Amino acid sequence: MIISAIAAVAENGVIGKDGELPWNLPDDMKFFQRTTLNHYVISGRRSYESIPERFRPLRDRVNIVVTRDKDYKAPGAIVTHSLKDALDIARKANIKEVFLIGGGQLYTEAFEANLVDRLYLTTVHAKPKGDVYFPEVGKGWKEVWAEKHKADERHKYAFTFAVLQK
Repeated sequence: MIISAIAAVAENGVIGKDGELPWNLPDDMKFFQRTTLNHYVISGRRSYESIPERFRPLRDRVNIVVTRDKDYKAPGAIVTHSLKDALDIARKANIKEVFLIGGGQLYTEAFEANLVDRLYLTTVHAKPKGDVYFPEVGKGWKEVWAEKHKADERHKYAFTFAVLQK
């Protein structure tokens, strides 16, 4: 099973502020939706709760929420209490690729344990203030695809999509 992380990351490493994305990039949201559609997606509790309620659980995906709260409920999603348990559920389902979709703690745990095989990275060409950061991913990554987008009337910031492989 391929373990992939997907994230939009500002040039200064910011991925979140006050429980939300610090930008509005509709084409990045479409990229996220297209890429994760019909896959298992794993998120931490805070990231899951940052998804507007009307979109939870993310449609046409199996949503797995990782939390230490033993009483946590996420109707329509699977709740687990460790990243390992979440990955085991995906492995038992015999899926080809699972996506880690945030947040900072989950990404950090996955990269520190060297679990991530592929990274779908949107680099947001800005340096916004934030309170959640993407971790250092280490060396050994090779960019296999990239696509640049300029700022326009719908996108305040320029951004670049890239896929990196170990």
